[in-house]
Amino acid sequence: MKKLFFITAVLLLSISSAFSQKVPYNVVFDITNNEPAIQQRMIVLVKEITEASPSAKVEVVFYGNSISIIDKSKSGVADDISKLADNKQVQFRACAIAMKKHNLDESGLVSGVQTVPDGIYEIVKKQAAGYGYIKIVQ
Repeated sequence: MKKLFFITAVLLLSISSAFSQKVPYNVVFDITNNEPAIQQRMIVLVKEITEASPSAKVEVVFYGNSISIIDKSKSGVADDISKLADNKQVQFRACAIAMKKHNLDESGLVSGVQTVPDGIYEIVKKQAAGYGYIKIVQ
């Protein structure tokens, strides 16, 4: 009887432990549009996530027409991106293919933005690593 009680207690504890483990809050944002509303939505979402869950890992991938958002000569949110990039949990990535198509080199990027060879592949890798995928649209 004591043995059965002990086994039942161990099973219940292990089940409750399994359900109480936190799922990591990792998200990758996909941005292909450069409209001001999209830019502001991206800033708001990153701020809200990092304030609500400081351990969250957030990556924003820019490709296609969104490259102008991280072009320091054109960006309307350069200061916001630079401030958010100071957080080690937040990463901004620029697709090198899109940069080439838009005649932008690394020296023209907003401070805190790093390049990746292929933006789509970067998103695929993050999803394979367990990141949630969010496409930012209006």
